Amino acid sequence: MKVLAAGILLTAVVAALLARWLGPGALLPAMVMGGVATAIELVAVRALRRAPLSRGTAEFFKAVGVGMALRLLGVVVFAGLVLWDRGRFLPLATGLGYVGVLIPLLFLEVRFIR
Repeated sequence: MKVLAAGILLTAVVAALLARWLGPGALLPAMVMGGVATAIELVAVRALRRAPLSRGTAEFFKAVGVGMALRLLGVVVFAGLVLWDRGRFLPLATGLGYVGVLIPLLFLEVRFIR
């Protein structure tokens, strides 16, 4: 639940900052990619909670690999959205919306799995 709350808050802040900086056209891509980043982090934290280090290193690193694969999938989603509708999903706003939410959630991940 903490991941979801933090993701929603970060998405709103990043979207507001990008809309102020790049204009109102940045709001949609920032919100969409912030939602993608939040969903990715929810699944990654859930995978880490299911495979604590006490169950073995191999299980733990499988969970870490799931998170890494999902983050890479987020980059693919970014590229797909920009290629699909570049007028609506501006590359800078879309990329910063993703990274601006994902990176802080990644740093908070250690606190979330406790």
